[in-house]
Amino acid sequence: MSQSTKRGNQAPLGGDDRIAIVEAARTPFAKAWTVYEDWNEADLGRVAVREVVERAGIDPELIDDVVLGCVSAPMNGPNVAREVVLRTPIPETVPASTTQMYCASSALATVQAAGSILMGGADIVIAGGVESMSSSQARVSRRLSQALNRASGAGTPAELWEAFRGLEPEDLTPEAPGIDEPTTGDRMGDSAETMAKRYGISRQDQDAYAEQTHHRAAAAFDEGHFPEVVPVLTGEDFDEPVERDTNVRADTSVEQMSKLGPAFDKRHGTVTAGNASPLTDGASAVMVMRESTADRLGLEPMAYLRAWSSVGVDIFDIPLLMGPTLATPKALTHADLTLEDMDLIEMHEAFAAQILANLKVWASDELCREVGLDAAIGEVDMDIFNVNGGSIPIGHPFGATGTRMVGQLAGELQRRDGRYGLMTLCAGGGLGMTLILER
Repeated sequence: MSQSTKRGNQAPLGGDDRIAIVEAARTPFAKAWTVYEDWNEADLGRVAVREVVERAGIDPELIDDVVLGCVSAPMNGPNVAREVVLRTPIPETVPASTTQMYCASSALATVQAAGSILMGGADIVIAGGVESMSSSQARVSRRLSQALNRASGAGTPAELWEAFRGLEPEDLTPEAPGIDEPTTGDRMGDSAETMAKRYGISRQDQDAYAEQTHHRAAAAFDEGHFPEVVPVLTGEDFDEPVERDTNVRADTSVEQMSKLGPAFDKRHGTVTAGNASPLTDGASAVMVMRESTADRLGLEPMAYLRAWSSVGVDIFDIPLLMGPTLATPKALTHADLTLEDMDLIEMHEAFAAQILANLKVWASDELCREVGLDAAIGEVDMDIFNVNGGSIPIGHPFGATGTRMVGQLAGELQRRDGRYGLMTLCAGGGLGMTLILER
């Protein structure tokens, strides 16, 4: 992959009337099957979308579109965005769509929102995402599904019996929801193990990184750096508040994590539950509009979307989770910037091994050339990297992580009065996406 593509062709998006992120909101993220166990995708998405509208303080009638990411969409309502609109003050006449790009789904929703605005199809769009792993339903085998379909049309006991005749015991066993790669059958954790071995990322390094990101997230909550998080009332009587992400552990340590066994490669592995992101429930949203629209409405933009890129990885030749390495040079080229121009850098933490492997490749001419780049991207200053923690402590609701990162990066650029911020995500299927924000 050459880095010599045309420079400046997306710098900035919108030209003199930039694409603005004016507000952000999200639920606290929680481990699956805990505090949001009885909430579905629309319940969670409603909280984030409603909150972002209320915080902006605009008439909901002004909203032109809603785009949400969701990976494990419910079978009885797969267009989650539409179900969310119907549960908020947004008029029922507003269109809504649900998009899917695995872990980058709501980052893609943000890009789609910007594209709709740039093409003149909308002035104000809410982009976001939601995931309720707690609501993911077990599947039945294909043969049992076919039998059930035949049985639904049975008119007699004999026809009902005939519908199920020939099924074997294994056909009746439910299949738990999985996140294996459909093409290769590998899990993302298997790819993280491959990266750890290929790039020499030790268990100690992974645990040390996990400790750091947990401590940074805990400190960020204590210091009020997550204003986008809206408290949520849960429980049977809605009297149990959830105010912070439930997986963040201020007291975790390398010593504690060293006691955990490998989660994927049971004999020789280094990826554990402690240095990986957990299965998570949660929702996030941002409001997107042109700079001129924000000015007209008296809204102060948090940041502007300067450039973006997305890539596919040759998963038969390059590790599945190398998307950030391939997407980032393209985005920097589009923005006519370099890594050294960035005041903040955010990378989705699927696994500590994936983070450390990508960063090692970024800093090496030789390793970058091995994956098809012309030269090193650059060495990252860890003092500006994932400064408020990432997906390992915060959690990773697949569909919601992208706009969680957009809001988090935009807010931190505001606090620091920074100029440029870069966020990048690996995603299932060997995908990657990078966005560059500016102020």
